[in-house]
Amino acid sequence: MNAQAESYYDDVDLTKSELELKEALAVKTIAAHTNILSYGWPALQATDVNPENDQEVLLIYGYSTSGTTARTRGIYENGSGSNDWNREHTYAKSLGTPNLGTAGPGADAHHLRPSDVGFNAQRSSLRFADGSGNAGPVSGGWYPGDEWKGDVARMMMYMYIRYADQCKPTGVGVGNLVGPDDEMIDLFLEWNVEDPVSDFERQRNTYHDSNETYAQGNRNPFIDNAYLATRIWGGDNALDSWGIYLTPDTEAPTVPTDISLSNITTSTIDASWTASTDNEAVTRYEVFANGVLQGNTATTTYTLTGLTPNTSYSITVLAKDIADNKSAQSVAENATTLSDVTAPSVPTDITISNQISSGFKINWTASTDDSGVASYDIFIDGSLKETVQSTEYQVTGLTASTTYNVTISAKDIAGNVSEQSETVQAITGTENTGTSCGEETFELMPTNDSSYSTRTWTGDNGLEWTATLARTDQELNGRAIAFDVRDSKTGSLTSSTFAGGIGSLTASTLRAFTGGSGTLDVLVNGNIVGTLPYGDEIQTTTISDINISGDVTVVLNESSSGGDRVIIDDLTWTCFSTLSTGEDLFNSFKMYPNPTDGNKVYFKITESAELKVYNVLGKLIKKATINSNNNSIDTSNLTKGIYLVKIKSENQSITKKLIKN
Repeated sequence: MNAQAESYYDDVDLTKSELELKEALAVKTIAAHTNILSYGWPALQATDVNPENDQEVLLIYGYSTSGTTARTRGIYENGSGSNDWNREHTYAKSLGTPNLGTAGPGADAHHLRPSDVGFNAQRSSLRFADGSGNAGPVSGGWYPGDEWKGDVARMMMYMYIRYADQCKPTGVGVGNLVGPDDEMIDLFLEWNVEDPVSDFERQRNTYHDSNETYAQGNRNPFIDNAYLATRIWGGDNALDSWGIYLTPDTEAPTVPTDISLSNITTSTIDASWTASTDNEAVTRYEVFANGVLQGNTATTTYTLTGLTPNTSYSITVLAKDIADNKSAQSVAENATTLSDVTAPSVPTDITISNQISSGFKINWTASTDDSGVASYDIFIDGSLKETVQSTEYQVTGLTASTTYNVTISAKDIAGNVSEQSETVQAITGTENTGTSCGEETFELMPTNDSSYSTRTWTGDNGLEWTATLARTDQELNGRAIAFDVRDSKTGSLTSSTFAGGIGSLTASTLRAFTGGSGTLDVLVNGNIVGTLPYGDEIQTTTISDINISGDVTVVLNESSSGGDRVIIDDLTWTCFSTLSTGEDLFNSFKMYPNPTDGNKVYFKITESAELKVYNVLGKLIKKATINSNNNSIDTSNLTKGIYLVKIKSENQSITKKLIKN
């Protein structure tokens, strides 16, 4: 390991493996990403310089000396012309969930690469698929070429640990899952082995771990050591460039001794032992109960949890070194968990929401128990309705405009049952909830025009509609609107405000000119409620359970881009009403400034609410209570990046994205 990389990973436990190592690398990669770049050219002009000619950049997928498939191009020959190079999102924007856009993940320089304009367009948003030889389309997707497939694999691995489920490997590549608990595919692991890390990749990686203007501050760990991917997801061994994992060491550690069990409860046992020795170093201990692996630890103590009361367990431990040599399991030590005769605490804080004509949603605060809560029984008017394991339940099959009494009890793994909670009343919605509310067939649009411009008209239900970058000469099931979301184009369709709420929305879509697929975002009152897919065949899609009451405005706009002009027809929606008064809480809600580069973020809200801030891995970062008098939070300690802000009051909650620059 070189000195710079060694220092970078000082705070990462590289003895971890599998998903624990993935999580540790993700935390490091996110924390070190301190310079959030805009979607520009200078970073690529700094990192992708041809090592043999500093007046050129290397073009990903390229393999020839000239033309569309050229491997190099002048460093300043960038743009959108046919002889230019542009910025290739190796993780195609439209394949992200949601779309990557041109900020955040869409501007992350670790996966942006110079590419010939025409060759980039050929790839478009095709998923990566296996092949051989030079780059180009293959059955089922796009092959990046023998020279570039390893680069692509390691960039996709970086995007996965940096942006989690927004950039799943299964979304961008064609292959088989390598395990049940993750979204990595075998294709990228194979490419990582077959095309080892190049000096050019190291050049890019080293730049971003520097103080240069366009350096992000973080590294791609799979470029520093391709074997990290093997250690996390398995497969054939990639090159261990650090020489710390694949060594000639074949000697296993000694067997752990002196197993001691203490602090035995109904569901837990504390285990400790004397450390093993090894010719290199012991890195992990695996702990077993009745022959089943319970977990692992780097120390000589471990607490077994989730055990069954009044049950005998045989506890053994083995030791592992960094080369994955394992000792035999230790001599077993036996213990019996305590009997459990204590019932869980009574469920509290029961809230009712999403009241429609046939049901409503129940949420509550989890009970506590010395052994662990196993399930909750839901009672409606004194009769058992359902048994669930979570702390929420959607009740269905009820009568409209009716009051119901709701109670909940908790049950632990030993079968002890709590008392039923205090009764909470819930009222179902009226019969008109979910009935057809309106439609737009686009028959009343302005006369046919093939140019892209702003169009306004009064539609079928008397609503005013506005379409930007739109043409009116297309047809699906009669006249249809088409708008342009290619590259930086921002075509959209917007309704005027209408009453009656919205329960669901249905629309038919088609890509105007064949060549791919993508999605459109559907926003109600400024919040994304779902997406509409489109492709080369007509698709009719329904977004259900929108369930927003009162006055609403609907917008359809870009979710995916890259050469798409989209036709929309037969837009319909159902009404939604609720007897809950809490719906109005967030109608006037605002969070500002967003994005922010300051020390405070402010909120416009009419009632007291609980606020929680999470990072993109779902870790709780900050929580506070806000109201009209205490309407801000301190963001000075937040690092640059994307956060999710959840605000909850009474029965209502809303989640917003916050960007810290």
